[in-house]
Amino acid sequence: MYTQGVRNLNVARSSNALITRVARNIGVNRVVLALSVARMADALGNSILFLLIPLYVARLPAPRFPFPDSVLVGILISWYGLMNSSFQPFTGALIDRARRRKPFIQGGLILTATGTVAFVFARRFAHLLLIRSLQGIGVALTIPASMALMTIATKKETRGGAMGVYATMRMVGFAIGPLLGGLLQVHIGFNAAFYAGAAFMGLALVLVQLWVEDTPVPIATDSASRPSLRLLDRNLLTPGILSMGVATFLMASAFSMVTTLENEFNARLQQTALGFGVAFSALMVSRLLFQVPLGRLSDRIGRKPLIITGLLLMGPITVLLGEVRTPLEFIGMRFVQGIAAAAIAAPAFALAADLSHTGGEGRQMSIITMGFGLGIAMGPLIAGVLAVFFFELPFLVGGVMSLIGAWIVHRYTPETVRREEVR
Repeated sequence: MYTQGVRNLNVARSSNALITRVARNIGVNRVVLALSVARMADALGNSILFLLIPLYVARLPAPRFPFPDSVLVGILISWYGLMNSSFQPFTGALIDRARRRKPFIQGGLILTATGTVAFVFARRFAHLLLIRSLQGIGVALTIPASMALMTIATKKETRGGAMGVYATMRMVGFAIGPLLGGLLQVHIGFNAAFYAGAAFMGLALVLVQLWVEDTPVPIATDSASRPSLRLLDRNLLTPGILSMGVATFLMASAFSMVTTLENEFNARLQQTALGFGVAFSALMVSRLLFQVPLGRLSDRIGRKPLIITGLLLMGPITVLLGEVRTPLEFIGMRFVQGIAAAAIAAPAFALAADLSHTGGEGRQMSIITMGFGLGIAMGPLIAGVLAVFFFELPFLVGGVMSLIGAWIVHRYTPETVRREEVR
């Protein structure tokens, strides 16, 4: 037994040394890389469900309310986002109160993995609603805790690049998951895909346990940062934090609008589901290419100029999405939309971390992640409702709102990086 214990200790030390070397090579610290790899595994497990949920809904008995399958799928997607977003302020307050982050990340991963396995036993649409509720609460535990830990583990001078690495690894997971889920479902079956998704979340849990160190946050002495369970602490809800929540909401809602309108795009462009999939993935590809460079650029020239530029670019590109006439134009617009999102995401998270108070990181970062989750949930819903009037309307509204968002950031957001600080 003693020999086995020594062997396990040596394995842990070797893995820690390996991740430390890799982290140094890409310009981040070990905690950032560990959280990024864990987030990639978690995102991969979650995104396996993207492709499976519409197929799984179609095979279940029809619920009592006679809605088409497309509407039921939209309800599941939006419900998950709404549960995730609505619980984040509560979990953020609990995280600040506990002054620890790692147990919340692990608890969230366990809940999400349990929900994924529960798909195997789901027999009615109501079961899926309960499962998605459980998963939404799990993610509401994981994301604010991860972002709070990222805030503590990074320095302002390199925080943009670190957030870029974190976001990029997440996108890698989201890009691989649907492909893996489709392969498993076609060749083995639904259950294999669900078990695989839960297994990747279990892997993320192991990585967090082995590689992530959770140092207790000291209790702040000033009243603005003292941890409490007040959800609406006025000292923490600063204009800068709130404007970053608005920016991430508008970004996410703008690029998620196309999800609901797949059939309309395919009919207008005379393309198949494969063509839509290529265009949909173009945004992920551009984010993978530009997220880290733009995050590091924000460490040099400032966060605010990139966020404003991203929103100004997101506006007209979103409007033009409603005017595309060929599949190539569709792919190109989505690619540029991904560049705009990359210019907003990492700098916005870094700026919010710069502005956060010691002991209040959970609540303050939850505002940003809640904005993103609400955008993902509301974008498809807004598009589905407005497209009833005419196809271009949701993209016109989304584009105009992005431009308004740029003005809000310009007006209410302070800059946290000064050029003379990085010379």
